[in-house]
Amino acid sequence: MARGNTDYTKVIYNGKNGQTFVTMVDSVDDLEKWKKDPSVPLAQVVSSFQVFTSHQAGAQGLMDTAPNNVLESEFGTAKQEECIKHIMKNGSPQIKTIPERQGNTNLSNGSL
Repeated sequence: MARGNTDYTKVIYNGKNGQTFVTMVDSVDDLEKWKKDPSVPLAQVVSSFQVFTSHQAGAQGLMDTAPNNVLESEFGTAKQEECIKHIMKNGSPQIKTIPERQGNTNLSNGSL
């Protein structure tokens, strides 16, 4: 069975000092609905309640969970929910597609 071939959406926010912050959302449509009506629960919009940073390597580099001191410095709070809200309001969405991959389904044919 093929795996992958799905879309994921991340919201990218370029902060001070070249820091890039990223959070994952379910879709751009859900993000736009939340922007118009912030009473929509965040759980219906975000994929993960974590803020990631690439340590000045841009939004395409390896992502680490943003440390609390970096969040405090950038957003004035280390609360993930408040930081995610700020990123979603002021960041720009980017849709990526995970490429499809096919695993070997018959190992007895001698190919690995």
